Amino acid sequence: MMVSFFDQFASPSFLGIPLIAIAIALPWVLFPTPPSRWMNSRLITVQTWLMNRFTNQLMMPLNVGGHKWALLLASLMVFLITINMLGLLPYTFTPTTQLSLNMGFAVPLWLATVIIGMRNQPTVALGHLLPEGTPVPLIPVLIIIETISLFIRPLALGVRLTANLTAGHLLIQLIATAVFVLMPMMPAVAILTAAVLFLLTLLEVAVAMIQAYVFVLLLSLYLQENI
Repeated sequence: MMVSFFDQFASPSFLGIPLIAIAIALPWVLFPTPPSRWMNSRLITVQTWLMNRFTNQLMMPLNVGGHKWALLLASLMVFLITINMLGLLPYTFTPTTQLSLNMGFAVPLWLATVIIGMRNQPTVALGHLLPEGTPVPLIPVLIIIETISLFIRPLALGVRLTANLTAGHLLIQLIATAVFVLMPMMPAVAILTAAVLFLLTLLEVAVAMIQAYVFVLLLSLYLQENI
């Protein structure tokens, strides 16, 4: 039984060919494209309004140099939200439950922010490793601690997204299994458990959106430190 719970996180394959590439590319097909007419549809209007609000909120703390990242960060957030939401549908696979995929997003973007900081303002970037006013005996220890915390950042990004989505999917499957087991024996308890399952599903929808936003927000904060 425990093995079957974790089978949903295994990368699907067909005839030995991994299908994770299709799962990653599918969300881009679902995005509506702007029509050639003067008047946009309601869906396009809502999508444009949400993207404008998110971009303004994300780019507000950054200076003009960081605004070049607006398109990349906004696209990444929409992509992550779509993948996370599609993963809540029955008989689907969520690529963001794979740590390798999340690290593939986190490491290059984090490394890009560090390289930008070292290229544009190396003194300030290196100054983050040693707080001002540190006693001389603690300087080597603090430099080591700050360096470790710097390199842990991409790992924290990937693990946070993976752990939250994995835990939510496991809880949904466990409670759904409990509903099917309890239905013939204790219908009242099964109905109450099904209500809890419905509330948990709504919570997971919120988590799917919030975790995508947190992933991009932390990247913007890392960028803010280096520009």
